[in-house]
Amino acid sequence: MAFDGLFLSALVSEFKASIAGGKISKIVQSEKDEIQLTIRKEKQQFFLHLSANPSIPLVYLSEQGKTAPLTAPNFCMALRKHIGNGLIQDITQASRNLTEQGLERVLLLHISHRDELGDIGIKYLSIEIMGKYSNIILLKEDFTILDAIKRISSVQSSVREVLPGRKYFIPDQFKKENLLCFPLESLQAFLENKKNPNTERDSGMENLSELLFQSFSGLSPLSAREVSLDAGLPLDWKLGCMSSSDYEKLSHAMHRLRLRIRNEDFTPQILYENGKSFDFSAIPVRQYSGNPAFHVEIFHSPSELLTFYYGGKEKEDRVRQKSADLKKQCSTLLERVSKKLSLQEKQLKDTEKKERFRIFGELLTTYGYSLKGGEKELVCENYYNGQEEHIPLDESLSPIENAKKYFEKYDKAKRTEMNLSTQVKESKNTLEHLKSILNSLSTAENAEDLEDIRREMGEYGYMKPISQKKKKERKEDKSSPRIFRSSDGYLLYVGKNNYQNEEVSFQIAEGRDFWFHVKGSAGSHVIAKTEGKSLEELPDRLFEKAAELAAYFSSEKESAKVEVDYTERKNLKKVVGGAPGFVIYHQNYSILVTPKKIPEEL
Repeated sequence: MAFDGLFLSALVSEFKASIAGGKISKIVQSEKDEIQLTIRKEKQQFFLHLSANPSIPLVYLSEQGKTAPLTAPNFCMALRKHIGNGLIQDITQASRNLTEQGLERVLLLHISHRDELGDIGIKYLSIEIMGKYSNIILLKEDFTILDAIKRISSVQSSVREVLPGRKYFIPDQFKKENLLCFPLESLQAFLENKKNPNTERDSGMENLSELLFQSFSGLSPLSAREVSLDAGLPLDWKLGCMSSSDYEKLSHAMHRLRLRIRNEDFTPQILYENGKSFDFSAIPVRQYSGNPAFHVEIFHSPSELLTFYYGGKEKEDRVRQKSADLKKQCSTLLERVSKKLSLQEKQLKDTEKKERFRIFGELLTTYGYSLKGGEKELVCENYYNGQEEHIPLDESLSPIENAKKYFEKYDKAKRTEMNLSTQVKESKNTLEHLKSILNSLSTAENAEDLEDIRREMGEYGYMKPISQKKKKERKEDKSSPRIFRSSDGYLLYVGKNNYQNEEVSFQIAEGRDFWFHVKGSAGSHVIAKTEGKSLEELPDRLFEKAAELAAYFSSEKESAKVEVDYTERKNLKKVVGGAPGFVIYHQNYSILVTPKKIPEEL
């Protein structure tokens, strides 16, 4: 995606117009790699969102603030100490020379702040948008590092240490030029020098737009192609095809781009093909104009674009990251319990021989008088089926002792069978419980949903339980069931996890409401509020939609057709001693549906 230096320039322009001169009134670190600054300016309030998430690093102004954790992380405390209540004096985009303007993907907030002695000093907050190397770094006025949201040691990186006391600099691995300062009269000589005769390719066969991207900071492949196009050169133009006239045209095109940046002339837009977004840009895009499936959507500000483009993706990414460990732990436990159950069932099958031990003991008791001693077996008639039996004997034991030995084997096998039957039942229940948790993890939408699941796993011994102190801290971290409204106006409640399944089924639902659940698999409980109406009074499509939801929020989501059971709530009973959300029912109907989610969630 084209979050390049040009797009960051557009953001800098927006930030200067909105928050420059504002006061930092609140600092929140909602995630381990995310900061939000609340900025007040002229009776207005702005939320500056800063994220060093390696998957989606972002910086933008948002309309909504985030909830602060009860315990602030160390980096957040450092920010509050050094820039809390500070004034944003300036906002710049850095170059490798930190004192001049550039097009690196590094934003610098210049913040004035009073220290403990009341003296005013300058601090810098550097936000680096560099993919997996993204970071948020607090700097002194002399660009010495005070702290960073991600501390990087020499063991982690041979390029740059990011530790308190180290001098701050921007890595220069690719030796790119600053487009804003580059002497354009030297452009031809500069690019000609890029020809590499030592490569296997013929000298001069390098693609021009690719070479521009590799040579100048701030350009993405998309914007580099736009520069070539603005120069009137084909997108596939090679360096070896360049004439003096072509170089002059390219120089003019780069000059026009430079003027656009200095004049803050940006047009934030998302690019679509066949209705699906595939990129975004801070400048107009013409390279796809011949494609009838291509169109753009223009936004008032780059922040508005990023919120629209990444809002859902960022949230999903956060949930995916946080749920990954829980899913791994749950899957490991599932595999372990499955192997344990398989072994238990095999051992249980072996106990089926117990009746044979009892019969051998009885036959020995009946026919043992015929033995003289020292025999290896007793051949006799089995009076239960009339067949001949060959009973192995221990030569050193008497007939009565051999009979006793077989009765002992029978008693042991019987005890083993009883114990194993209990263990198999427990393992099956555990397996079903873990499957339900795994399904809840696959449908979790936010951090609160995950906290409910984490709490359940802790309470049932699947992981270390949450401490009492943390429980108190997380009282507010409670998610709510999904709520939908059918086309006929009936409310549909969907549990996100086992605790919510129990809530919707036994607290929200009333006796004549209908309960839905996918048959024989893990899934959410769905309650259709019937307003006291009977089955005959309710429309058929209500049952279809509720069943579709139950199928959609289940482990059978990807199936073409899913069978869903439904019954009146009054027919449900909790499983005695079972996990939350586990129920039994005997009177029910079934319906075959395709998993489908009603679009409008309340």
